[in-house]
Amino acid sequence: MDTTNRAAPGEADERTDLPRILVRNSRDGDVPGMLAIYLHHIRRGVDPGVEENEFEPPDAEDLKRRRKSMNRRKMPHLVAEEAGTVVGYAYAVPFRKRPAYRYTIKHSIYVRSDRLHAGIGRRLMTALIDACAAAGFRQMIGYIDAANVASLKLHEGFGFRQVGHLPSVGYKFGHWTDTVMVQRSLGPGATEPPAA
Repeated sequence: MDTTNRAAPGEADERTDLPRILVRNSRDGDVPGMLAIYLHHIRRGVDPGVEENEFEPPDAEDLKRRRKSMNRRKMPHLVAEEAGTVVGYAYAVPFRKRPAYRYTIKHSIYVRSDRLHAGIGRRLMTALIDACAAAGFRQMIGYIDAANVASLKLHEGFGFRQVGHLPSVGYKFGHWTDTVMVQRSLGPGATEPPAA
């Protein structure tokens, strides 16, 4: 998958001020970059001035195992690369394990902290939605920290709607946090049954 400089909703193809971004399937060599992005966001959340150290971070081998497991299950696992450097990644996993839920996925998107608000999340989201729809999934779910306004706006721009608000379900950075659940349809959604 190569979606170099592909226009996302609200973004024109002719813009020349955007960096050259390549969105592609992840590889083992991308794991150190993905891990650094993940650890930064987990340790600091949406407030760059606060650091949380009360968790056991995954290591590179753990991320490699997860990535390979997703690839074996034909689940999208993408990276955004700029000048040879991983600046973001996105993936989808099953919403639930039972067969009745096999057409629904949940997703995550992470962008390097110094590249936020540069259109990378939009490019990853575009490619992830396309990949999930092409794989036959019908519903896409996301869980977002209620304080992460930028992520909520990104999802809203892609047609996600809020379907739940879970108050005080997380405790991090010294306080309780809420989670917003968002959802959008893929392909024909629920308008027709899946292919046999």
